[in-house]
Amino acid sequence: MASLGRLLIVLGVVFILLGIVLSYSNIFSFLRFGRLPGDIVVKRENFSFYFPITTSILLSLVITLILFLLRK
Repeated sequence: MASLGRLLIVLGVVFILLGIVLSYSNIFSFLRFGRLPGDIVVKRENFSFYFPITTSILLSLVITLILFLLRK
């Protein structure tokens, strides 16, 4: 059980670092995360709403696949 905890901590740190890289660089701009077709964007005069539903589904599928492969 301790190894699972360490794995989750390492994965968390990796995701934080990946988030920082994706936020502050244009290295992976071709991936267009957060701007995929199907993401909901509503912009009004004093209001904007953004819901990345397609991006969320895609990330969920990728994470599920990675965890499935790690279990084997």
